[in-house]
Amino acid sequence: MSGATPAPAPDGDAVRIDDLRFGADGLICAVVQQHDTGEVLMVAWMDAEAVRRTLATGRTWFWSRSRGEYWCKGETSGNAQRVVGVRVDCDADALLVTVDQSGVACHTGARSCFYRTLPMTAAGSDASPECKDTADE
Repeated sequence: MSGATPAPAPDGDAVRIDDLRFGADGLICAVVQQHDTGEVLMVAWMDAEAVRRTLATGRTWFWSRSRGEYWCKGETSGNAQRVVGVRVDCDADALLVTVDQSGVACHTGARSCFYRTLPMTAAGSDASPECKDTADE
């Protein structure tokens, strides 16, 4: 686990697992997206070993915070994810895993875990805080 900002890779794109910025708990957020439609399917957590397993097997592996064990998506449900690619965000503290999803991604039986909505409040209401754009964030 590296806490420092990673140096750019020699080829400009490639990153090593050692360059990833895992949290204090040893985990990194992995957003899983259908490769051909862009649909966001789920979010889960990976540690360095789960990342290694994912890259080595071409299947998504995660760390279950509640069970304290590794799990391979689809191992029991049959709803497997074949990994197409793994992208690292600019701060190296989040992953975008593009997959070809077989069946549903959500344990509820929904295609995506993101099927519920949070209603927006009225735009421009007096209670809305002002949003200031800063280059530092």
